[in-house]
Amino acid sequence: MDDAVGHVDVDWAGRPVRIEHAWIAPGRRGRPLFVFLHEGLGSLAMWKDFPRTLCDALDVRGLVFSRPRNGRSTAVPRDERWDVDYMHRAAREGLPAFFAAVGLDTRRDPPWLFGHSDGASIALLHAAACPDRVAGLVVLAPHLFVETVSLESIAATRQAYLETDLKERLARYHDDVDAAFWGWNDIWLHPPFRAWNIEEELTSIRAPVLAVQGRDDEYGTLAQVEAVAKAVPGTRVVVLDDCRHSPHKDQPARLVEEVARFFELPGARRTGSSNHRHTATTASSKEETS
Repeated sequence: MDDAVGHVDVDWAGRPVRIEHAWIAPGRRGRPLFVFLHEGLGSLAMWKDFPRTLCDALDVRGLVFSRPRNGRSTAVPRDERWDVDYMHRAAREGLPAFFAAVGLDTRRDPPWLFGHSDGASIALLHAAACPDRVAGLVVLAPHLFVETVSLESIAATRQAYLETDLKERLARYHDDVDAAFWGWNDIWLHPPFRAWNIEEELTSIRAPVLAVQGRDDEYGTLAQVEAVAKAVPGTRVVVLDDCRHSPHKDQPARLVEEVARFFELPGARRTGSSNHRHTATTASSKEETS
């Protein structure tokens, strides 16, 4: 990203943390705001140029940040374990505290949330908890429940971290790469986490939802985006061929196309209250999305 990166002090449930963040095209006053939420091992820098590309294509503002423990945000001690509710806490405590710290009034200016993987789950949980403070959602490869394929891939990533150059590659993006990696990996492979499930919590979402997943996603099956559509009627589902867990990396141009198409649908582009369901059709067949 070529946008200036800064830091803001945040009081997260009584705990002071510093959050790295970058605004994209803040001069587009009056235009919708897209907030980008990274995956479990992600960071602001790991999005690379995609947020700027999407914001330019849609003529919107953007806000990208790293959650605590990731990127250049406050590192968390290696021995401090996350609990099963870590995504709930990020959605219900972390996001509101961050928005307040950067001066974003989500009642007056509800943002679009653009989340990937863990970030997509956090976006959904936040929209469910604050249905009138989110204008829309784009969720890439969200997790609503734990699947065997997810655990197998996460276990394989653990071996790669121990045995390959994965640690060195991730260290370019995280101040404390061990804290970032083990915080994410440990909780996903923690036996009680197998029961984690947020399907029933999403029924209060009122914002329009675009759910995107790669057909070859190694971290989850299409049952995840199908569950989003079941929980939030009107969700538009897009399945991308030749795409694994990261559509913004594997199919960036196609993803921008799909988001732009969705953003232009009647009822999707709006500011203010999101207190009604979107009525977009669901498109999940190979013919409609390939």
